[in-house]
Amino acid sequence: MEPNELAVRLHNFRIEHRDLDVALAAILALGTPDQLQAARLKKRKLRLKDEIMRLETMQIPDIIA
Repeated sequence: MEPNELAVRLHNFRIEHRDLDVALAAILALGTPDQLQAARLKKRKLRLKDEIMRLETMQIPDIIA
């Protein structure tokens, strides 16, 4: 994966992760939140967080000792 492509994917994942925060807050703010939908959003957020961390790790150059 090229560095520019990596940066674009990382940026898009961060935006989606932030958007899920907003969506999750909106669902939980309801008087009777949809627990199933909230759980799905939380699971998606965790997957995105893992992918963000993986991509960030790929950006760090290998240091030869």
